[in-house]
Amino acid sequence: MQLKGINKNDIIENIEVEKLVFGWQWFARLKHENPDLDGRVIFITGGAIPWSIVNLRVLKKRSAFFETQIIDIVKKSPIEKTHPTNIYWESGWWKWINIPYEEQLKIKENQIKESMHLIEKLQEDLHFLPIEASPIIDWYRNKVEFSFGKYLSKKDNIEEHFNLGFHKQWEFSKVQDYDWAPLIDDVQNEVFREIKKFTKTMGLPVYDQMRAEWFFRHLLIRKTHFTNEMMILLSFNPKYFETNTKLNKWEKLSIIKEFFTSLAKKYPIIKSIYYSHNLNKSDTFIWDLELIYGESTITERLLWLDFKISPTSFFQTNSSWAEKLYEMVLDFAKKDDLKNQIVLDLYGWTWTIGMIFAKAWAKKVKSVEMVTSASLDWKENAKLNWLKNIDFVNAKVEDFLWEYISAWEKADLLIIDPPRAWMHPGALPNILSFGTKQIIYVSCNPATLARDLEYILKNSDYKIEKIKPKDMFPHTHHIETIVSLIKKTKK
Repeated sequence: MQLKGINKNDIIENIEVEKLVFGWQWFARLKHENPDLDGRVIFITGGAIPWSIVNLRVLKKRSAFFETQIIDIVKKSPIEKTHPTNIYWESGWWKWINIPYEEQLKIKENQIKESMHLIEKLQEDLHFLPIEASPIIDWYRNKVEFSFGKYLSKKDNIEEHFNLGFHKQWEFSKVQDYDWAPLIDDVQNEVFREIKKFTKTMGLPVYDQMRAEWFFRHLLIRKTHFTNEMMILLSFNPKYFETNTKLNKWEKLSIIKEFFTSLAKKYPIIKSIYYSHNLNKSDTFIWDLELIYGESTITERLLWLDFKISPTSFFQTNSSWAEKLYEMVLDFAKKDDLKNQIVLDLYGWTWTIGMIFAKAWAKKVKSVEMVTSASLDWKENAKLNWLKNIDFVNAKVEDFLWEYISAWEKADLLIIDPPRAWMHPGALPNILSFGTKQIIYVSCNPATLARDLEYILKNSDYKIEKIKPKDMFPHTHHIETIVSLIKKTKK
């Protein structure tokens, strides 16, 4: 149907935001005198809260809905609170910090239940366990990535030539300056401020992403939760000195290195410092790494295991709650017979789940991940923890499963923890062909979780035993969900 009366770039006024539907998009319905438009679905991006009244710009016009972006908040939601780092909803790192935490939990729990509405038609007795809140609401991140940049705006009369903070939402070319971030702890913020103060005295300009020139690019800080160790990485453009020959490259880098060495003496928890000589034109932190201080890795401890973390390692950003998540995955498993079970850990990107099951004395664990560097990291961690009953396989899951099945290999438990985007459709039929007693699905995307569960229920004799949401990322839209599927008992 051709919609008349509202077109791309038009402004729609006084719309009440109803709820979150997926990711960071919100849902509303249009009230319009045209019966063809009245009740039309609106998807909204931007700093919204349920029950706020907003004005929207139409980004895309579809036959059944509009995609829009907030341009003005007419009336704040009655549940909204003000936060000093997110007054205008501009921070992409903690978009929801203006929403009281108890309301965040309600929104997330409802999102999981609503994503399962089609699943309930396939299985009526879905067992939803209550959402579990994070024990730490602020300063929980063990890794934060800051960007150097400028904020130039004639419209807002802003001219800031040296900022260290985060890219402004919707305007990637602008970097907003911050003095502290609420999702990292006091020590991380103190170190961040000292580095920011020092870099501003160096007389070296911040990198321009559009022109691919100038010097300072990124600052990465990692800090382990249980062992209290810190890693710092400074990313810069080494070609800057080729076009600015009056500057002595080695003298400048030596001054920076001396500063970081003195910083490590002031903060003994700093165990590792790297330069990233970054020639990549994309907004990438890690490039040609040079260790300038301390050890090449820092160590975190989770559930009886030590994990060495390098600059390139992926590790759950909320260590305290990651431990609880992995405990629950272990609790969901039928542990009584684990010592006789072969466990396949699919999409083992962190390898953590596979190693925890190996430590819990599974007969054999095979952890599959296609990123080669990740495998090398975690083979070392397996040695560190004396784990001999786990194999790390570098392969696409769909390819591995086909070869594994073709070799008549067996498995007793499947653990699936796919990327946020999706699990390859080619993997699902092979997953079902194993006929394992149990599948445990760990998901960070309710939409793809529901899609995959629908396929499993329609094409197998599995049933959903229980569903448990866990909030690992307060003040963001992200949510983890654990689902246990078991074989139906034959009558």
